[in-house]
Amino acid sequence: MIKKVSIGLFVLALTTSCVSKKIYTDLESKYTDLKKENRTLADENAALAKAKNQLELDGAALKTDLDKLKADYTKLKAEHETNLDKYKTLQDSYAALEKNSNESLEKNMKKNRELLDELDEKAKALALEQEQLSKNAQRLKELEDLIAAKEASMKKLKETLSKALNSFEGKGLTVEQKNGKVYVSMENKLLFSSGSWAVSAEGKKAVIELGKVLGDNPDIAVLIEGHTDDDAFAASGPIADNWDLSTKRATSIVGILSENKKINKQNLTAAGRGEFSPLASNATAEGKAKNRRIEIILTPRLDAIAEMLNEIN
Repeated sequence: MIKKVSIGLFVLALTTSCVSKKIYTDLESKYTDLKKENRTLADENAALAKAKNQLELDGAALKTDLDKLKADYTKLKAEHETNLDKYKTLQDSYAALEKNSNESLEKNMKKNRELLDELDEKAKALALEQEQLSKNAQRLKELEDLIAAKEASMKKLKETLSKALNSFEGKGLTVEQKNGKVYVSMENKLLFSSGSWAVSAEGKKAVIELGKVLGDNPDIAVLIEGHTDDDAFAASGPIADNWDLSTKRATSIVGILSENKKINKQNLTAAGRGEFSPLASNATAEGKAKNRRIEIILTPRLDAIAEMLNEIN
């Protein structure tokens, strides 16, 4: 409407060019005021439209919240009804339990007494087992200490033998420690002539030096093994075969060691292995030489260890 009035005034101004300047100025002022009023109304209209949109959004959100509240209410109502049913069931159960409380209490008390007696027996058994475990742990510690001491003594024995037999090393004699034992290996070139079981003078010196160390270690078991290569032995005189020869050679070493009065002969064992435990291939002369040997295996007495093992349950 304001726009129409403005246009009318403009037309009127054109058609009445003879209108006075004062009237024209008034009309122009009114036109300006109307334009301002029009802008104000437009701004108010835009604000109202924005508010209307916001109200519509708020209304939609409220409707969503209302729908959710209705759904929650329906759910809570159903849960409430379910809880009421459960409550009634619990009431009925409580009434039934209360009715039979004396009988049930007596049964439970009897059962509890039986359980307590059973627990008491188990506690006693557990205490005994714990005591046995404690003893076993102590015995295991003692066993570990004893084994460690045996290992240390065998290491010391190996070092003592290496020092005592040092002058023979490089002549076919070696000393090593493995698997808790000490092995003294002497090749035949140090001890025997071919086909003979008589110990050479140099070999006898080595065995005597070995015997001196063994005499100072009476708790060591001594196994003397004779070994040959796989060359067939032509039976002649008192020798039947390689096995027989290896046994006689081992017995010769035992004879020399037995001359030492400090060595307990009960600790000595002679065994012949023939060609059946080679160190190297018999395909070469060098391998055959390594296989022709006497091995002296020194083992610590394990009686105390065996006794401890038997005591551990």
